[in-house]
Parts: sequence; C-alpha cells; structure tokens
Amino acid sequence: MKIGWRDGVATLLVAAIVVPYIGYLLRGSMPFIQDPRGMAVTGLVLGVAAAAAVGRAAFRGTWGAIAAFFAVASGAVGIVTFIRADEGALSEGLLAVFMTALVVAWVLAELVRTHVPLTVPLTRAGRSTH
Repeated sequence: MKIGWRDGVATLLVAAIVVPYIGYLLRGSMPFIQDPRGMAVTGLVLGVAAAAAVGRAAFRGTWGAIAAFFAVASGAVGIVTFIRADEGALSEGLLAVFMTALVVAWVLAELVRTHVPLTVPLTRAGRSTH
C-alpha cells in the first residue's frame, strides 16, 4: 500500500466538496454556495480536478473500471443537477445521488491506486485464508 502526493491532493479536493455539502445540508447554504446549482458546480469542478489528480492508473483493471463508471455517472448526474437546479426536491435528490456517486468513485479509485486488495484470497477448499 503506497500512498503518494496524488492521493493526498485528490483527498483534499474531495474533502473540499464533501465538507461544504454537509454544511449545505445542515444550514441550507454555505459561503459561495447558495443553492443546488452552486453545489453542483463546486462538485463538478473539484471532482474533475480530483480525477485528474489520481491519474489514469486509478481507473485500470476491474475495480478501476467500476471507479471510472461511478466517476462518469457522478459527472452526468452532476450536470443534470446543474440543469435542473430550480426544481426543489428533485434537485436536492439529484444532488445527493451526485455526491454519493462522487465519493464512491473516489474511494474505489484510491483503493485501486494504493493497491489495496479488494478481494479475500481463498484456499482450495473455498475458505478464507484470514
């Protein structure tokens, strides 16, 4: 498990999305973020920067492909959230899906980049070695 500067930058960028989102949920707005549209833009810009920070290596292999799927899906939902931001409960629901998919993509990408085993090795009898 090797954690490098790219992982730290991506983590800080995702934290810069999640912390204001939690504040937005609790208070209804944050400085510079007044509505779902502002939160969506923040998530899209910083999410793309986080994906660029981790690099292509985080999106290779089976789990990397799953991380890439969540990254693309979160981007698509983020764009829809931006477009439909004036629709009350719908925009809040889309924003929640966007944030969830973004965090799942980040977690999977970090696990792939740091080479954390995502499966449990089995013995020939089918039992776990742990």
